[in-house]
Amino acid sequence: MKCPKCHTDNPDTSRFCGNCATSLTSVKAIPPSLTETLESPVRIVAPGSVYAGRYEILGRIGTGGMGEVYRAVDKNLGRHVAIKILPAAFAEDKERMARFEREARLLAVLNHTNIAAIYGLEAFEGRRFLVLELVEGETLQARLNRGPLPVEEALGTCRELAEGLEAAHEKGIIHRDLKPGNIMIAPEGKVKILDFGLAKAYGGESTAVDIEKSPTITAQMTEPGVILGTAAYMSPEQARGRAVDRRSDIWAFGCVLYDCLTGNRAFHGETVSDTLAHILKGEPDWSKLPVDTPTLIKVLLRRCLEKDPKKRLHDIADARLEIEAPAAYPSEAETALRRFSLVWLIACAAVMLLAGLLIDRLLILHPQSAPPPSVVTATIKVEPGLRLEGLNRAFEMLHPSRIAMAISHDAKFLVYSATSRSQRRPGRNSP
Repeated sequence: MKCPKCHTDNPDTSRFCGNCATSLTSVKAIPPSLTETLESPVRIVAPGSVYAGRYEILGRIGTGGMGEVYRAVDKNLGRHVAIKILPAAFAEDKERMARFEREARLLAVLNHTNIAAIYGLEAFEGRRFLVLELVEGETLQARLNRGPLPVEEALGTCRELAEGLEAAHEKGIIHRDLKPGNIMIAPEGKVKILDFGLAKAYGGESTAVDIEKSPTITAQMTEPGVILGTAAYMSPEQARGRAVDRRSDIWAFGCVLYDCLTGNRAFHGETVSDTLAHILKGEPDWSKLPVDTPTLIKVLLRRCLEKDPKKRLHDIADARLEIEAPAAYPSEAETALRRFSLVWLIACAAVMLLAGLLIDRLLILHPQSAPPPSVVTATIKVEPGLRLEGLNRAFEMLHPSRIAMAISHDAKFLVYSATSRSQRRPGRNSP
């Protein structure tokens, strides 16, 4: 099929151009069977009704592309469950119903704390319905409508999401329609993935892009944003109508992680075509990530949102390990703060060292003067008839020679030498 806009050849099963994402079919070209399914009259089940003799309807929860969802109580087991009544047109398609039953039995073997369980597939008065685990709380989409999650909470939520996907992928089951609207947050914070694998059960093995067949799209197809809610999480290979595997779930996981951190969709547009074009050609606004997002998580996001599946993260278990690791890997902001602190510490040490050197140099150049010594006055009394030696000549009267006296090394004693005209007599006096 040739694109009317860019004239690129596309597979006949494609509904959108793989090059420019232009719609290849008009609304009028939707198959009659699909129109009939979507326009089937909604049959409301009154509270108090009992289905299959054991499921008492308590009230309506909501509407999905796969029918009405009700809260019920299993009278045999005494537990609350969710009843999803399939559309009449869907249940009447024997081939599709047989495929759905096979998938439901396969999904029933999934037993993981982060996956809402499927208890059974029942029939009542010609209507088929699924018996599902009833998950209390709110959807992740409802939580994100109030704003982004704190980084720590976002990583914790997506870690549990990765654990649930990992358990399913190990059994060869992929979700195909992962998005915040299919993720429940229980009151205690536990994450539960809803409608696991039902996209394949509902739509079969066709690789064509058929957004309207998503099991989570409501019957009111004309409501703004309904289709966009699914298209925004499609992988590039899904948008091109190619075969999908678990790497499509990894792409959707990356989109959900981006949503949790920023409160915005990674890929968006005013129309389905715009959204798919952004997926095929554009990039998320990486600048919207919080500054305290660990570097390892930023790298993980880019690996999950690689447009080429061969370059994309191959195993969701690796994503879980990366999310568990950031405690040992600080964010860029933390790294910058630590780097600044280290530089500041080194600078302070350098300034202190320089100051010490300058002070030491100043002390050497300008040593502190010693305090002036105390003045000691001593009077030497020479006995009558004696005179200090060395005063024999007249010019020595005021300045006796050093021979006449001496000071001891400890400065405690003054020794002088006195003499008479006839003999010498040494003497000692204490200062």
